[in-house]
Amino acid sequence: MENELINIGFGNVILASRVIAILAPDSAPMKRLKEEARNHGKLLDATHGRRTRAIIITDSDHIVLSAIQPETVAQRFTSENDDKLKRQGSPG
Repeated sequence: MENELINIGFGNVILASRVIAILAPDSAPMKRLKEEARNHGKLLDATHGRRTRAIIITDSDHIVLSAIQPETVAQRFTSENDDKLKRQGSPG
């Protein structure tokens, strides 16, 4: 996953190797996490004014908000990994 970019919607991309978790934003702990990140200047909003559907946590403690469903973002990770394996000629 070295230097691979993942599309998180609206032309925004993140470095796949820096992502720790992709979470749904519905619970109270996720809302508190988002507020804490905002207060510490570590919140990146990539929703373009749309509803937040995924919260992406990076290894630098930044929180990225996306309007794409968590399942969709996760599929993009697995698609990138599958494509990389095919390019390397690995069976599977």
